[in-house]
Amino acid sequence: MTFISINHKHDPNEPVIGQKLIDLSKPSVMGILNITPDSFFSGSRFTPNSNQIIYQVSKMINDGATFIDIGGYSTRPDADDVSVSKEIDRVTPVIEVIAQNFGDKVAISIDTFRSKVAREAVNVGATIINDIAGGNLDEEMFQTVAELQVPYILMHSRGNPQTMNKLNDYQNLTLDVITELQEKVAKLRALAVKDIIIDPGFGFAKNAKQGFEMMRNLEAFKVMDLPLLVGVSRKSMIWRTLNITADEALNGTTVLNMYALMQGAKILRVHDVKEASQTIRLFEELGKVRMMY
Repeated sequence: MTFISINHKHDPNEPVIGQKLIDLSKPSVMGILNITPDSFFSGSRFTPNSNQIIYQVSKMINDGATFIDIGGYSTRPDADDVSVSKEIDRVTPVIEVIAQNFGDKVAISIDTFRSKVAREAVNVGATIINDIAGGNLDEEMFQTVAELQVPYILMHSRGNPQTMNKLNDYQNLTLDVITELQEKVAKLRALAVKDIIIDPGFGFAKNAKQGFEMMRNLEAFKVMDLPLLVGVSRKSMIWRTLNITADEALNGTTVLNMYALMQGAKILRVHDVKEASQTIRLFEELGKVRMMY
């Protein structure tokens, strides 16, 4: 079995109190909570209102979320830049509310590529760092993760949200992505980072066609022997292919999530927790039937 260890309290001036092990040999759901006004899917945008946050997180947990991913910087292509201080001001009050009300029920992930934001988020209750830049945009990120000793989601990307669309030239897409991730894993291991989850980075420095190519080859990422997170929820590779909008892309998301599970995904990062949880339930039932024959 593959486990990650979650610290439910971290204060640099106090000992860690309490540990939780999450078994990633079974698929889990990560619910998206964006504290931004410009995320590509309107249904994931929230303002830092305590009652609204408590309601939404409670719903996600009841729907089956193991993780809640909090973001204060939209990383959609061509997104506006946000200052470090503004990002911190957006996410820390929300993390505090979630930690106080649901700290024993859900793992809180901070979606940021900035080490200062990550540190502040962990200090107020976040237990995982989800870095869409894989350390590329902040040279202090890997050292910060090592010091905080929290699980780290290492995503493949190139450039930044303003430039990544132009950086999708690969000799061999899947091999290049795996190689670039492996180089980062080696650096993290050298810093004694224990719990690493990998994310191939659908939509980040990859166009729609490349996204489907990588999805077809997803099983190849098993060579890394690390838990695999897949985040395709309502992304443009779905709605552009189907000539619909992000608001209409739930069905396509479910189809690709099932395929990702069949190829070894252990975490589905989604806007729609209930539907992803149902997908996992059906996937597990299929596995039980397969074992009978």
